[in-house]
Amino acid sequence: MPETVSHLYRRINDRLSFCFNIETTGPLTAEEARCLRLILADGFRADTITDAPQDSGQTVVEIGPRLNFATAWSANMLAICRSVGLNMVSRVERSRRYVVPAGEDLAAFAAARHDRMTECVYAEPLASFAHKVQPEPVYEVDLIGRGKEVLAEIPGLSMDEWDRQLYYDYFVGHARRNPTIVELMDLNNANSEHSRHSFFRGRQVIDGKAHEQSLFDLVKGTLAANPRGSLVAFKDNSSVIQGRKIQTLVAERPGQPSAIAMRSVELHPLLTAETHNFPTGVAPFPGAETGTGGRIRDVQGTGRGGTVMAGTAGYCVAGLHIPGYALPWEPALPCPDTLAPALTIAIEASNGASDYGNKFGEPLIQGFVRSFDMRLKGQGAGQGERWGFLKPIMFTGGIGQIDGLHTEKKRPLAGMRIVQVGGPAYRVGFGGGAASSMLQGENESALDFDAVQRGDAEMEQKMNRVIRACIEMGAESLIEVIHDQGAGGPANVLKELVESAGGRVEIRKIHVGDPSMSVLEIYVAEYQERVGMLIQPENLPALQAICAREKVVCEDLGEVTGDLRFIVHDSQNNTTPVNLELDRLLGHLPQKTYTDETRLEPPAPLVLPAKLSPKEALERVLRLLSVGSKRFLTNKVDRSVSGLVAQQQCCGPLQLTVADCAVVAQSHFELFGIATAIGEQPVKMLVNPAAGARMALAEALTNLVWAKIDDPLQIKCSANWMWAPKLRGEGAALRQAAEAMAAAMIALGVAVDGGKDSLSMATKVGGEVVKSPRDLVISLYAAMSDLRQKVTPDLKSTDSVLLLVDVAPGKRRLGGSALAQCFGQESLGDEVPDLDSPALLKRAFLAVQDLIAEGLILSGHDRSEGGLITTVLEMAFAGNCGLRLALQGGEAEALATLFAEELGLVLECSWQHLPEVKKRLAEAEVPLVVLGQTTPDRIVNVLYNGRPVLDESLVLLRQWWEETSYRLERLQVNPDCAEEERLNCLDRPGPGYHLPFTPQPTALSVLQAADKPRVAILRDEGSNSDREMAAAFYSAGFEPWDITMTDLLAGRVRLDGFRGLAAVGGFSYADVPESAKGWASTIVFNDALHREFQSFYQRPDTFTFGSCNGCQLFALLGWVPWQGLDAEAQPRFVRNVSGRFESRWSTVRVQKSPAIMLRGMDGLIFGIHVDHGEGRLVFPDALVRERVRVEGLAPLVYVDDSGRATEDYPFNPNGSGDGLAGLCSPDGRHLALMPHAERCFLPWQAHWLPQHMKDLAVSPWLRMFQNAYHWCMERR
Repeated sequence: MPETVSHLYRRINDRLSFCFNIETTGPLTAEEARCLRLILADGFRADTITDAPQDSGQTVVEIGPRLNFATAWSANMLAICRSVGLNMVSRVERSRRYVVPAGEDLAAFAAARHDRMTECVYAEPLASFAHKVQPEPVYEVDLIGRGKEVLAEIPGLSMDEWDRQLYYDYFVGHARRNPTIVELMDLNNANSEHSRHSFFRGRQVIDGKAHEQSLFDLVKGTLAANPRGSLVAFKDNSSVIQGRKIQTLVAERPGQPSAIAMRSVELHPLLTAETHNFPTGVAPFPGAETGTGGRIRDVQGTGRGGTVMAGTAGYCVAGLHIPGYALPWEPALPCPDTLAPALTIAIEASNGASDYGNKFGEPLIQGFVRSFDMRLKGQGAGQGERWGFLKPIMFTGGIGQIDGLHTEKKRPLAGMRIVQVGGPAYRVGFGGGAASSMLQGENESALDFDAVQRGDAEMEQKMNRVIRACIEMGAESLIEVIHDQGAGGPANVLKELVESAGGRVEIRKIHVGDPSMSVLEIYVAEYQERVGMLIQPENLPALQAICAREKVVCEDLGEVTGDLRFIVHDSQNNTTPVNLELDRLLGHLPQKTYTDETRLEPPAPLVLPAKLSPKEALERVLRLLSVGSKRFLTNKVDRSVSGLVAQQQCCGPLQLTVADCAVVAQSHFELFGIATAIGEQPVKMLVNPAAGARMALAEALTNLVWAKIDDPLQIKCSANWMWAPKLRGEGAALRQAAEAMAAAMIALGVAVDGGKDSLSMATKVGGEVVKSPRDLVISLYAAMSDLRQKVTPDLKSTDSVLLLVDVAPGKRRLGGSALAQCFGQESLGDEVPDLDSPALLKRAFLAVQDLIAEGLILSGHDRSEGGLITTVLEMAFAGNCGLRLALQGGEAEALATLFAEELGLVLECSWQHLPEVKKRLAEAEVPLVVLGQTTPDRIVNVLYNGRPVLDESLVLLRQWWEETSYRLERLQVNPDCAEEERLNCLDRPGPGYHLPFTPQPTALSVLQAADKPRVAILRDEGSNSDREMAAAFYSAGFEPWDITMTDLLAGRVRLDGFRGLAAVGGFSYADVPESAKGWASTIVFNDALHREFQSFYQRPDTFTFGSCNGCQLFALLGWVPWQGLDAEAQPRFVRNVSGRFESRWSTVRVQKSPAIMLRGMDGLIFGIHVDHGEGRLVFPDALVRERVRVEGLAPLVYVDDSGRATEDYPFNPNGSGDGLAGLCSPDGRHLALMPHAERCFLPWQAHWLPQHMKDLAVSPWLRMFQNAYHWCMERR
């Protein structure tokens, strides 16, 4: 029977409705239709779904997905339909129906509300998903007849003359045939600058002098000089350093329902970093989300499989030009229409990266952001040359770890199966690797859009679970070789798998989500969320079983041949679109030569306005994007998922974005950790590339210093270069920077062990080429023995002393500073700060590390963006206290003393420890200056040579620092919430915690008991908080089990054998069609499964706990507050008032309730992790709400700084009435909470603790899980 499309409608508000376009392969029964309507309904309220639109008679614009592109939304809806038996449903797409206000231009209205890459306007109701696009056949390119010049005529090819000659010689001279278009596009990607890094590997001739070492040789020379601790370097897109044996939880039978038990595993820290600049400039949200996804796969593809732990992100854009908020240093300069505006990129790129990490379950814990676009006179490369991040930087880094058994891939052997795991093929990311190698504007704009990928975080998360299962098999892992699919699509990854052996694959075995795709598109398009593997034939059934459990496709594509030839076969017509000799085309290719000359124009000196006061300077500098608050970035990204985050961006009682480094734990049961820190100085590089490179390294070190690492000689890093070196003078500038970085690293004992380059960082605007500022991002990482040994910038005392460790004694260079950017008037200055003495920096680093280890300093912060005054102000802002400083210097150097961004470290120590601190630094021969002291009055008073130069309210200065972030926040969140947060946080005292009991660790006898109560850690596809939940229950004495919904549906395990059930957080089915709806529907509409859950719920010896997504599940199931309510009266958790995902360290109070897990905890006021988008508790029935209040069935409330229940944002992050954060059943056995207690049952997991609570052995939230254990033991 042919597919038909029917429609259902759901009204959202007066201006918006959803239309659900439902394709079926046959008629649905009445019961199936009812089931589908309830799945699509608001909650399970049948009356919210109608057969006809409710906007009839009005002017409506309907926007939906393109017909030939099944969306991730549809894929999740189909997964839900399959799980409930609606097998006739073949596709469901959601379109949006907007009511157009009178007088609006329809075309402009529609254009502003859709993504032209993936969506289109529906002129009439959709009758069919059929389309007229037909797959293009494979054809040969006539190299023999027309010569190599024909290659220059093919759109999308980025080959230069050297490349064209190489391929002509191979196909015509050696193979004596014409290539297919598939082969040419394959090689175009495989050997593009993006993939092969030919510039860094090439031979440079500068000013007529040939350099013996390539840039890559220079970089690798740092590792040759400082190899200590390096295990994996310059391969797999990731690097690995020496770790240690660690006790951690793993599945006893990976890939099956089983207990999660403790095991000793040798785990090594891992780092990867890359950029996704071109796609993010063209389409910010998908560009950044797929950049994040690609970097995650880099971790997964390390060795024989790496474990993803945490991410970092950075964004560099041109002038923001925020409407109604003019910033004087942002000139009105033309921008290309082929790129998104800087403001859009700043918001949507960070939305994309955040959303992907949130849904995958990777915390984002560090980053940077800056804005720059100036026309500079004499700035190293000509008069009036424009430099700006029109082509933006989207940087993404990742911390992970890898089992010591898996650091090296095995050799490909003939007979191994070539397998791909992941999502289906779509016509996206076509030629992305090659397009990224071009200057923006060289390619056709339509091809630019074709080259952007689209992401599906949930698919990647399911794939990750398959990889994790194999990793946890240890020596028995099913994976022999693994590579991620990225640039070049299957063409690249499949050849990478067999590069040293050869292989043959069948193209038609790739699962295609778009039947109109040609062989070329299937093979070369960069559709995401896939990895390639080599598997022994006998292990293939086991891998397929794991993939089925995790609901991800496993494709057996072919086998390793051993003949060094790679063949792609097409079973539809028995042809071979690809037949290449790998050693000839992908082996050691000849080195390219690049010629350049040094640009000698001296930069112009910095001229500041006459009589510029420090206060006037601060009013601008504190608003600069790179200096001010980054709250608009951190509020929306999960910073606690996994329960392994020990330090993220936010610090202090007010949780301000001032942290210098980030720290993750390697296990919930050890104090071993990994520290990471970032440095980058692009503005200084415009004045002096060598100094800027040294300062990027030095900044990274002065950020890392605040975490006590094991061995400074084992610090390794990724070096990521963003440049346009093929433009005149820029290749020479890049070499200056690389040589400077390498020499400084060798002197400091640091080494590069990985990195990437993006070397097409320029944009055509009319007849002008605008270069993005030169940038080098250094990402350091190192091992820690005790992750608690760290200090943060927030001041801890109102009566302490501030000290400056001066790593650039006597220097006050303002070139390239924030002050210069804000006031420079076409010049950034002619002299920038520099790393003048690597030896002094090394001594300072070691001395401060020792002070931290011995607890002699309270807080610390590096002198960097905004200079010394910004450093001390950020410490005061975060600590919520005042300053009284007395500075000394030359009479005309007050501004330079305050705003120069010289290397330095500001320390806070007690008066008691001051003599010892001075003694230690003197012994280390490190210059030290006493700056002043902290005060309780929240006034910032600064004297310079005895004269007052600043005497201002801390609150006002902090408001300036927050202002730009606030303006950005208004554009990405409910503006009322942004304004409410601004007012509520303007002058707040900070939270006050109260512990009515002393938290105690679980007794060793309990932890070592043989017969433990079992708790099912229940997850569905998209869940991402299972391991921290398992760790919390394990720490209380339980035996946690990894249980999936597929296990229960298949009957592999039953709930009968468990005492507890914990439904975990995450994004089940990516929140399609709303939070937890697919999960709940799977239970409600499977009769046998529903009976099993009901039986468990009603057993008097069981308990249940739902956290976040699990909390939403319990409400939809009607498990809380009590069973039997009609759908119309059932309380539910719906979209936050802010309209977006919220990540907060919120304060809550435990109220008196029957909840067994909260026994004895009444009156507790403490911080807790909140990470959700739909947490607002609504009561459709006022009588239900009143009964909940009377019976005490709301056990947890959000409170303000005074401890009172509140609806005020952001203290209440979602807008729940009366501050309610959860519900429990009248008998107390069933508890549902939106906050994540399982992510903060240990003190180091808290984002902030008052000083007097820093020595807690465990967090008070462990008591919840201990209570559940004791309750179970009482009822044995």
